[in-house]
Parts: sequence; C-alpha cells; structure tokens
Amino acid sequence: MTPEFHRIRRLPPYVFEEVNRIKARLRGEGVDIIDFGMGNPDMPTPKHIVDKMIETARDPKAGRYSASKGIIGLRRAMAGYYDRRFGVHLDPDTEVIATLGSKEGFANLAQALTAPGDVIICPNPAYPIHAYGFIMAGGVIRHVPALSPEEYLSGISRAVKHSAPPPSVLILSYPSNPTAQWVDLDFYREAVALARKHDMLVLSDIAYSEIYFDDNPPPSVLQVPGAKDIAVEVNSLSKTYAMAGWRVGMVVGNARICAALARVKSYLDYGAYTPIQVAAAT
Repeated sequence: MTPEFHRIRRLPPYVFEEVNRIKARLRGEGVDIIDFGMGNPDMPTPKHIVDKMIETARDPKAGRYSASKGIIGLRRAMAGYYDRRFGVHLDPDTEVIATLGSKEGFANLAQALTAPGDVIICPNPAYPIHAYGFIMAGGVIRHVPALSPEEYLSGISRAVKHSAPPPSVLILSYPSNPTAQWVDLDFYREAVALARKHDMLVLSDIAYSEIYFDDNPPPSVLQVPGAKDIAVEVNSLSKTYAMAGWRVGMVVGNARICAALARVKSYLDYGAYTPIQVAAAT
C-alpha cells in the first residue's frame, strides 16, 4: 500500500468539507436542511463594488498579471481604513500586504515565519487555519484553553513555561471565531506585554471586526503603543462587504513580518485579478 503523503498525515479532514459532503448527501435524499455551514453572507455584494469590477474588467489590459502583494491603490485604501477606523497609521509600501482572503494570508504567514519544530501558542477553540496553517509549515501547536479571554491570557505564561523550545508566535482572534467573544484594548495591552516578555510575535485575526452590537466597535491590537514592533493583524473584506467569494484580505503591521510574507507570496501567486483589487479599493 502506498504510504500517505507526509503533510496530509498531519491533517484531519477539513470540517467544512465534511459538512458540505453531508449537506450534499441529505439534499440528494430530498431532506430539507438548515445550513449552519460556511457563514456565507446572506446579502449581495454592494452594487458600487460590483459596478467598479465590471468597469475595470472591460479594460483590455485588465487580464494581465497583477502584483502579488496587491496593487498600490488597494494597499493605500487598506491603510486609509486603518487610519479612519482605528487611528492606526500604516505605510502602504511596507506595512500592508493585500492577500487572497484572510485565510491565505494566515497560511502564508505561517510558511514565512515557521521553522520545523517551532512552537506556536493557539487558542482552543479556534478557526482551523490558526492551528493547521502552522502544522502544514512544520510547527508544533501548543493549545491553550480559551473559553474566555481571561482564561486564554492566564494560560499563556503557563504554556510558555512548559514548552520546549519556547514558543515563537502567539495567535489572537477577537471577535473570536467560533465563540464570538469580544475583547477591549486592555486585553491587547496585556497580550502585547506577555508577548514582549516571552519574545513572541503576535498574529491577530480580526476578520469579524465590523460585526458588533451597540455602537461598540472592537479595537485592533495595533492600537497598543509599540505593538507594531512585534505584531501583524489579519483582516478581510469577506464579512464586512459580503465579498466572501471575492477572496480579498490583508495583513498589516510589522514591516519585517510583512516583508517576509511578501517574499513568500512573490513565489506563490500574482495577486488577485486586478479588477477585483480595484473594486475592493472602491
């Protein structure tokens, strides 16, 4: 019998792929199901975004290769969003990378940052790519219970103490997928202080930053003074603009980490279709 490929052995079946298989079988049997699967937007992409994509696609040059780290207009628009929304200034040339959705950004960050055997602190429960992006890159996941933000913070130092080699990356995800828990800026201040103390980089996923209640928007880890020295944030247009299938996201923050991601992406892709990037900037 042919042995299974090394990386595939480390990966269980992807949860959404399994759910989709079950849905297809039940629908084929005529069962009326309620879909709690991928979290697809239940509204259309706003018309002005679609119109801009169509307009740009009519340009005969639109089908040429794009830029792997994103066209400059999109990176400037992403920096502008962070300035308006969080009061965080970003250099679009060195501190912003446009990605093919936040999932690709996270997975390629793992490729860029991880040596075989590196230990990564990851919340449990977590979105699958938070752990498995690093597992595919050869890392070792140190799961820390995160049934509350306070529990996660209290477990980080314990995880560092009992890990060899010491962890190199700390993963944050608030508003959390899958628990929807929210944190304030004090949480990020403590997390950044812990990461500095233990010489860890911080990867913060805030793909759900624009889904909130009571005019109380979630903060960004980059609002913490000095956070850009050790942290990047992964964000996405998927939920905010009902653009899940368009695959547009961003990694922003520490210039050294962004440069590493840009180097990896330069070998792997040429960026999204340019009209999609122009529409995303719009």
